[in-house]
Amino acid sequence: MTKALAHRWLSVHGLSKTYGDTPVFAGLDLNLARGQTLAIIGPSGCGKTTLLRILAGLARADSGCVQIDDKDVTEATPQARGAVYLYQEPLLFPHLDVFENIAFGLRLRALPRARINTEVETMLVALELTQLARRRPESLSGGQRQRVAFGRALAIKPALLLLDEPFSNLDPQTRANMQQLCKRLTRQHHSSVVFVTHDLKEALIMGDGFGRLSQGRYHAYQDRAAFCADAASGVQAELAFWRDGAAGRPPRES
Repeated sequence: MTKALAHRWLSVHGLSKTYGDTPVFAGLDLNLARGQTLAIIGPSGCGKTTLLRILAGLARADSGCVQIDDKDVTEATPQARGAVYLYQEPLLFPHLDVFENIAFGLRLRALPRARINTEVETMLVALELTQLARRRPESLSGGQRQRVAFGRALAIKPALLLLDEPFSNLDPQTRANMQQLCKRLTRQHHSSVVFVTHDLKEALIMGDGFGRLSQGRYHAYQDRAAFCADAASGVQAELAFWRDGAAGRPPRES
């Protein structure tokens, strides 16, 4: 385990889940340090979303336990875990403008109005959405809506942020911008992040630590070098593809 992930702020032990007779994963162990981002790769249908929903408290595991800051939260609500789960689709409230969407979680906490205004205005500046504060979601682009959803998630300063391929529906440039924005804001808020994706480049950009979920098994990597060196991660095949393409050679058979 790397130095960055040595302190196990989020610890998962022996997590198992089946749907009917179909196993999703079994005996899954996972660790994450406070303020770090764990990037988990895996193909569609491998259980990445199910894992995030269990960590968020939105689904129950068949067995195993989840600990946050040395507290067993296996049966705890999402609110008690301090967890926020961000979906692929930016699920905004259509009747609320950008400002009020971001303010929503703060208002639920009954914070003073002046503090809410300050927090939201600060977030709008960070998201570069100040000029759109009074716009409704239907008038925003996909990238703008995703920024609003991300801002709403971060506004409450979650201890644990669970990101389910949140930028997969964006165009390449908007996706790159959102990746950098995500890294900057989560570091500012000292959020611990589990980021699942099937995109290797995105995993390498976002992750401090790395894991792979496939065929019901989770593999944790000691560090970035180990992740890149493992043939099963796909990094070496990706490098070979670009190396051969740049040299004008046909891609090698996998």
